[in-house]
Amino acid sequence: MKNNIFIIFILLNFFTYGQKEYYEVRKYELPFNSPEEALHKYFSEGLLPALNRNGIQNIGVFEALGSPIPKQIFLFIPYNDLKHHAEVTQALEKDKNYLSERKLYDAIPENKKVYNRFTVSFFIAFDSLPRLIKPKEDSRLFEYRIYEGYSEDAVKRKVDMFNEEELKIFKNTGLHSVFFGEQISGPSMPSLAYMLAFKSMEERNINWEKFSKDPDWKRISSLKKYSNTVSDIKRIFLKPLKYSAL
Repeated sequence: MKNNIFIIFILLNFFTYGQKEYYEVRKYELPFNSPEEALHKYFSEGLLPALNRNGIQNIGVFEALGSPIPKQIFLFIPYNDLKHHAEVTQALEKDKNYLSERKLYDAIPENKKVYNRFTVSFFIAFDSLPRLIKPKEDSRLFEYRIYEGYSEDAVKRKVDMFNEEELKIFKNTGLHSVFFGEQISGPSMPSLAYMLAFKSMEERNINWEKFSKDPDWKRISSLKKYSNTVSDIKRIFLKPLKYSAL
């Protein structure tokens, strides 16, 4: 019964929107004692409002937990599709309000730089989760995972594993999905990435334990067609900033 409900949810989601979302994930690395307020001002008063005016909602802005050095800020932008990304990029170049805010940001001198470098990765949503799921308001802990494969085929088989069975197990064991995407450009390819949301680390640990003990997970994880699909896993815990929409 649970599986049937999950399938109905996927079909309704797909036929309502008719397309898979396209995700941009930026990771900013900040220098030690960075004057990061300028970056947050640009995001909250310039970039994000401009993206909102172009039909983009549910933009996430996070910082990595644990006070890593260099400090890391993550920006998550969902587009309707690849065409939407191109349209928005062009629209920003004509947005007077955005360009005004951008002037202040661009005028930051080198000795007060707000980041060392940032990387950009693009993902296309999975068939089984074509659009992100906005987390509940009390979600304060986000888990971002990157699964690297030793080959393109290995990643494809892992995507199939999620689409065919694993996402259903996530849902049933309380691993609250935000998005799943196959990487189409950026570092660490070939790979896929996903984000989960929890109320707390305690909830996260309890539900991951449920997943690891789930009989369906034990069954599919032993199937030959899904063997050797993940060669490395990168995991980072994030907390949303006050102006994040996620």
